[in-house]
Amino acid sequence: MATSKLQALWNHPAGPKTIHFWAPTFKWGISVANIADFSKPPEKLSYPQQMAVTCTGLIWSRYSTVITPKNWNLFAVNVAMAATGIYQLSRKLQHDYFSEAEAAVAQE
Repeated sequence: MATSKLQALWNHPAGPKTIHFWAPTFKWGISVANIADFSKPPEKLSYPQQMAVTCTGLIWSRYSTVITPKNWNLFAVNVAMAATGIYQLSRKLQHDYFSEAEAAVAQE
């Protein structure tokens, strides 16, 4: 049974013999790098970079569900990109706009 599943994966139109497998597989590096940046201070995050990661993830997640063959690796990596981008943007926004307001209220 395992060999038939491996053979089906190997022969899939978006399987390891095609670019449709390898491009999203290497794109996971962007999501991993963004996860590694979770420990970065929010002031060192970039709005343009995180907007690009988020928008890319959202747009390509949708695209990966309407193309033939369905490419679930592409879908998964782009959902991860969108999620990490949204999280990083929320950290940056909270630091830039809400932590200053809380500090001002604390001083009063």
